[in-house]
Amino acid sequence: MDEKMRIMIVDDEMIIRESFLHWFEKYGHRVEAAASGFEALEILEKIPCDLMFVDIKMPEMDGIELLEKVKQEYPETLVVIITAYGSIDTAVKAMKLGASDYLLKPFKPDQLSLVMEKIAHQKKLESEYNYMKGRLEEITRFDNIIGQSPQMEDIFNLIPEVAQSDSSILIVGETGTGKELVAKAIHAKSRRANGPFIAINCGAIPDTLLESELFGHQKGAFTGAMHGRKGFFEVVSGGTLFLDEIGEISAKMQVDLLRVLEEKTITRLGDRQPIDVDFRLISATRQDLEKQVTEGTFREDFFYRVNVIMLTIPPLRQRKEDIPLLVHHFLDKYSRETVKHVDHVDRKAMKLLKDYDWPGNVRELENAIERAVVLSKGRTLGSDSFSFLKPSPARIEKPRSLREMEKNYIQQILDDCQWNVTKASKVLDINRVTLHKMIKRYNMQRAS
Repeated sequence: MDEKMRIMIVDDEMIIRESFLHWFEKYGHRVEAAASGFEALEILEKIPCDLMFVDIKMPEMDGIELLEKVKQEYPETLVVIITAYGSIDTAVKAMKLGASDYLLKPFKPDQLSLVMEKIAHQKKLESEYNYMKGRLEEITRFDNIIGQSPQMEDIFNLIPEVAQSDSSILIVGETGTGKELVAKAIHAKSRRANGPFIAINCGAIPDTLLESELFGHQKGAFTGAMHGRKGFFEVVSGGTLFLDEIGEISAKMQVDLLRVLEEKTITRLGDRQPIDVDFRLISATRQDLEKQVTEGTFREDFFYRVNVIMLTIPPLRQRKEDIPLLVHHFLDKYSRETVKHVDHVDRKAMKLLKDYDWPGNVRELENAIERAVVLSKGRTLGSDSFSFLKPSPARIEKPRSLREMEKNYIQQILDDCQWNVTKASKVLDINRVTLHKMIKRYNMQRAS
């Protein structure tokens, strides 16, 4: 009750109006009084109110009718219904129509204080929500890319700069960090914005099919090619081609793409006629391509061609200050989609969300909020709404070779059998001589 409000009392009994008026003025609130619903609406046209106390039974316009009009014309004004003990059903109806609370006659000062505490808490939640919503509008400079962390600020500043050229861009980041959203934002800020944006997941398309999808084919180029077809290189003309998971493509496809990027021409499958193409390439990967280049699984010349400019999207666990903004964004999104009035996450739940490791990044957070909203029973999500989130298991270093796997497995069986070679050889389904040779080959010893 520290926050001072503009309050209106609507009751046809003067003694009730004066009682409320003296009580609220005592605590520093500004108070208006109305003897009827019509008078209340006239006052609201001139003086906006934060809170109204409305009696259910009044002549001409009753409290329910006034509540409906207020909620329709002044949705931000909170309404508390005043009713008698015999009208509980009416109070319930009023709550369904948008009343914030109800007060039963005759009431005592402590009951009124309790209602005011609830109202103050509700206004605080709405204030926090509106602040977050305002921050979202301020911070979301690009479609659905949300963040206020220094890492995301760097991304936001780079997008307009890199968008102005036609140089190839490589976006690096874990699964679910929003690499495609960044690619779309770059396209939207570029001179190619009016052209098409085509996204292809290279990891989801077999190599032979990917070649046909990108380059197109002539009729009869392969079995089943009943008609000629343009590939994405032609379709995307004047726009941006986004190749996601580019680290998954074969060495042959890397050579073919390198030639396209250098010559700006393609040849459809089954044809010999070169076709000029005009597109900007943005690639993305969750893999360490530099490591793949060192290991010889990714061509160095192709790597430098697609990586003229590199943008690194940080995982969510490294920018946890963005989590509250993302939570409120997804809360607003799925509250509207599911037609549920869920507009707040309590303090404990928010701490849980900020402490969680989010291995699936922003995509996993969005999924968690959607699930919680769908299953919600009230307007606020608590920590129990996210009980399905399990702590991330500690990462176990996996063996890198078949030899190492074999050694680890034999060691485990020997340890389980207390190094009884006869027993272990039966479990491994090999003879004792072979097992002794393996123990010697791997220089295995029993732990002291």
